[in-house]
Amino acid sequence: MESLSKLQNGSDVRGVALAVEGGAPVNLTPSIAGRIAAAFAGWLAEQTGKQPDALRIGVGHDSRLTARPLAEGTIAGLSAAGACVFDCGMASTPAMFCSTVYPETAFDGAVMLTASHLPKERNGMKFFTRQGGLDKPDIAALLARAEMIAAPQQPGSAQPCDLISRYAAALCERIRDGVGDDLPLAGLHVVLDAGNGAGGFFAGQVLAPLGADLTGSQFLEPDGNFPNHIPNPENKAAMESVRQATVAHHADLGIIFDTDVDRMSAVLSDGSEVNRDAIIAMMAAILAPEYPGSTIVTDSVTSDRLTRFLEGKLGLRHRRFRRGYKNVINESIRLNREGIVSPLAIETSGHGALSENYFLDDGAYLAVRLLIAAAKAKREGKSLGALIEGLPPACEEAERRIPIAGEDFAETGKRVLTAFEERAKAHGYAVAPDSCEGVRLTLPEGWMLLRMSLHDPLLPLNVEGNHPGDCRILLDTARELLDGFPQLDLGVLG
Repeated sequence: MESLSKLQNGSDVRGVALAVEGGAPVNLTPSIAGRIAAAFAGWLAEQTGKQPDALRIGVGHDSRLTARPLAEGTIAGLSAAGACVFDCGMASTPAMFCSTVYPETAFDGAVMLTASHLPKERNGMKFFTRQGGLDKPDIAALLARAEMIAAPQQPGSAQPCDLISRYAAALCERIRDGVGDDLPLAGLHVVLDAGNGAGGFFAGQVLAPLGADLTGSQFLEPDGNFPNHIPNPENKAAMESVRQATVAHHADLGIIFDTDVDRMSAVLSDGSEVNRDAIIAMMAAILAPEYPGSTIVTDSVTSDRLTRFLEGKLGLRHRRFRRGYKNVINESIRLNREGIVSPLAIETSGHGALSENYFLDDGAYLAVRLLIAAAKAKREGKSLGALIEGLPPACEEAERRIPIAGEDFAETGKRVLTAFEERAKAHGYAVAPDSCEGVRLTLPEGWMLLRMSLHDPLLPLNVEGNHPGDCRILLDTARELLDGFPQLDLGVLG
């Protein structure tokens, strides 16, 4: 049988599930999903010490066009392995994890069919146990195991499970407790943008029952064609869409989710976007009174101005770590185990996990925390934006992804980073001593980070300038430091 290792994408399975004109060939079919699901059942039996027929496993999916066929293939594979399967239908990634911890469900494991914000032809699989999402080595083991398993030959059987209603009820309970009212969102105007993903439930099952005004909310209906904008809080067009809706309808707050609702960003009433550094600053400001002096773990591309805000304004500590949401989460878990309080692990992408919420990267839970703060501010006649007034605005920022030619791109990347650091020191530039990945420099014009891509033959370069025109200076400086490597396409630096 063919190798399935190419479907691994860090701690997820990702592939092409839909044929589109000019696109890559399909490599994630229902039968392949079934083989991988059967491997998960076998792996889970070993991990739990249970017989396969004693396992209870939930299956959910987002709004993608290939969701149901892949879900049916997954159910067939789990059934063929002997597991008792529960079909959760349309769900969110965080809800599927919660299915393993809710007493009403208490599944031994869960599978979510999603490819997050990727184009409609893509899809994937995420796996959960009660200990959290599977890590990269676990996925490698699953795919190796699946190569030895034949595709299921019969349709599977599954019991229906209305998981999303149970999950929504838990979110409602958290908001009521946080505000101290049965209708905690009464008088609060919220624009929700679900991007035609799986997050539309949040409007009808969380916001409306709690009294929020939803006028102007958009793209709540699931549609795997994603006809309005990419469901991605990092996408400029998506953020501009929810920003315009928030301002046009004079809402107190705008909220945007990605396809499977494990990421979110927001918009304030004046149109200010609360994403990237700002969403980290906002969540840290909300948590700071409850966790004074604690450590916030972020990915490596956060700005120096964020560090100054977290440490100087909020009295917290800032720990940058390797990109990849599982890397950031695992670092926060490690710190807590060592006795260093770390309540939040969050990336600039909007992936955020709180210690109080199973360290689950849960966009809806971040929204819950934001809504509690917004409701309290509204009742006190205060502005939610006041929480991050001390965060200096970003002046200029840019990302360039520098291609590396040749088969030995990883080795080339290492040599480039070594030379980059040596040349920077020779010029007297400040090199961050605690860079967890790549090389980070601080210059009079701002800062830059050069690192290896997690998966591709690329060197991503992030720069942030202090004043107009500084990004150009930083990019030119990077070009000078990278000169002499013919494997690099420096044309992307402009």
